Amino acid sequence: MRILDLYILKQFIRNFLFGILSFLIIFILVDLFENLDKFIDNKLNNVSIIQYYIYFIPEILKLITPIAMLLASLFTTSKFNTYSEMTAIKSSGISIYRFSIPILIFGVIITVFSIYFNGWVVPKTNSKKFNFERKYLNKNKINGTLQNLHILDSENHIISFGNYNESDKTGTNISVQIFDSLNPSNLKYRFDIKNLKWDSVKNEWKLSGISKREFLSPTVEHYKYFDSAFAGEITEIGKIYISPSQLIKNQLKPDEILLSDLKEFIDSMEDSGQNVSKAKVDYYSKISFPFANLIVILFGISLSSNRRKSGAAIQFGISILVTFLYLGFIKISQTFGYSGDINPILTAWMANIIFLFIALINLLRLNYRGD
Repeated sequence: MRILDLYILKQFIRNFLFGILSFLIIFILVDLFENLDKFIDNKLNNVSIIQYYIYFIPEILKLITPIAMLLASLFTTSKFNTYSEMTAIKSSGISIYRFSIPILIFGVIITVFSIYFNGWVVPKTNSKKFNFERKYLNKNKINGTLQNLHILDSENHIISFGNYNESDKTGTNISVQIFDSLNPSNLKYRFDIKNLKWDSVKNEWKLSGISKREFLSPTVEHYKYFDSAFAGEITEIGKIYISPSQLIKNQLKPDEILLSDLKEFIDSMEDSGQNVSKAKVDYYSKISFPFANLIVILFGISLSSNRRKSGAAIQFGISILVTFLYLGFIKISQTFGYSGDINPILTAWMANIIFLFIALINLLRLNYRGD
């Protein structure tokens, strides 16, 4: 059995590497033709273009690995059928399930590696790619100076930044509005702050030029002025949860944030009472997507483990079709997850669950028919 397992695995890995290389070349060529005019307009030399695609390759690998897995599953199983090797294997009492074991073990290894690769390696290279685009292609811009920011910092605290400068972590014309937690339409306090600066030693905002207005009734208010104070020293304000790094992360794409950093970001947003449905969907999707590698193996084996012979072109077409259906379903489910209509964990895993269910049904049908 060990010899047969190694033979099956060798055929699968060879097809897998062929799929990776094929889709990688196709992906780069399509993207190159799409962006060639931008590269020329911005007068980028060949070295810069090569550097851009070096940064881009990990993201491409993340996307095409499940496609290559599916292609390898289809090609490998189909080849065994075409050359009647599958008939010989089954005649010796080896089932399709036993045939799949070495392939699934390889799939588990790739899945575990992909969780790390997609969660930590890809965001780092994506960050370099986006910075390249921001610098040379005028895409995905992050402004050093932000204006008119309105942030729900906690359940009943709204902070408005007239201006915020990332370089020195200062803000001007700040407004902190505090509403009644029992009656959100009732404004209890308003603080107008001339300047705000982040103290990296205390990890807290230092405020200056503070005007406090307390609304005792619709017609009566109490006014008080502070020269300067830390946010935590003002009882009504307390801790301001939003930090400089979070202000910038709010502008970053999820694809350029490390998995661990994204989790910390979500926890911080939850502590401040903000809606984190979108961020949670992105976080759980980063974990669930690598498991597609295992599911498409089962899917591919179940599709090609029959006696009908088909060419490589058909197998290639099936790979593309199934991939588009899978990715399309992910995008549709994410739309509902982002809005909070579906639980973020269920949203992230829904495509995997449905395609796994279809794959298992196909495998059971093969066993029932005796294929």
